[in-house]
Amino acid sequence: MTTPADLRDVRDPELPGRLLTLERDELVPLLRSRADADFALPVAACPGWTVRDVLAHCSSALIRVVERRFEKGVFSPECNDRDIAERADWSNARVVDELERGMTEAGPVIARSDGRLDAVALGEWVHAGDVRVTFGEPGAYAGRGLPEALALLGTITRARGHLPLHADLDDLDEPLKLGEASGERPPGRYIGDGPTLLRLYAGRPLDGAAAYELAGVEAAELNIFGD
Repeated sequence: MTTPADLRDVRDPELPGRLLTLERDELVPLLRSRADADFALPVAACPGWTVRDVLAHCSSALIRVVERRFEKGVFSPECNDRDIAERADWSNARVVDELERGMTEAGPVIARSDGRLDAVALGEWVHAGDVRVTFGEPGAYAGRGLPEALALLGTITRARGHLPLHADLDDLDEPLKLGEASGERPPGRYIGDGPTLLRLYAGRPLDGAAAYELAGVEAAELNIFGD
């Protein structure tokens, strides 16, 4: 078992960049090894999107961070659709090249922010898991970046004042504190593995997930990425 990079309540500004770097080194070689036909596969976790669409969304979001382009409505569904459409005539290799650049260069920008961009890094990691599921790869929401992803999930949920949850994880040596206790309700309790917990917080399907226990909170209440 391992311990995440930071279980404290304070924000670690380098954590999002570390997660992106770890994921880049695993995801980009996988993408470069796949045939073009694989990029047209539908992604179950993102209805209406193909693998290519997911990757185009991921790369454009990171480049927006790198170039600090945050116009009104950024990261909205409409903005995401426009970003994907702008890359419609790109080759798959070019999309992957942009994704690699974004995963390399966005970390320092996120580190210098006030924390509101931290969720971009976690969202990229989750989407990488979505792509792995589509490809039938094992350990879709696990891998070397799992401890960092769990630590970042803790940071984000605490910063947002999300409902409190104490997670006893098979993957970590210490319990993980999520959300912020308000006194209005006691913390919920999760027992299980880290990948399943992340899937719950990302609103991802649990097909094939490991068994878990959840008490004091409904699964739908955990989603931090909206409907």
